[in-house]
Amino acid sequence: MDNLTIEQRKKNMRRIRSKNTKPEILFRKALWKKGIRYRIHVKSVLGTPDVCIKSKKIAIFIDSEFWHGKMYLEGKIPKTNSKFWINKFKKNIKRDEYVTSRLKQKGWKVFRFWTKEVYNNLESLLDQVTDHIYSLR
Repeated sequence: MDNLTIEQRKKNMRRIRSKNTKPEILFRKALWKKGIRYRIHVKSVLGTPDVCIKSKKIAIFIDSEFWHGKMYLEGKIPKTNSKFWINKFKKNIKRDEYVTSRLKQKGWKVFRFWTKEVYNNLESLLDQVTDHIYSLR
């Protein structure tokens, strides 16, 4: 049983953003501070990466643990409407795998980071990206 009313739940779900989330902005600011220039939400690149460096063929996705299925893979499934959520998580995971594999086939380097990784290990994630960029020079 949900603790919130239907209207409260709808209001909460509507406020969840898919772009310009806090971890995404945190990552972008840190990347910019390191002198790495990028574009955000480039629609011409498959999957519309959160951060994209087209000249180096780098796509960076900052994935939420909930929406992209990490919690599902760990066995944490919402108790209400479970069938819907299981189906949703499976589709999202499958789509993420498809996007990653297609980009790699086209010669792109794809980074996928969980939001908690951004909060807890920001420097190490930045190092992964910058090391790859410097290896291309």
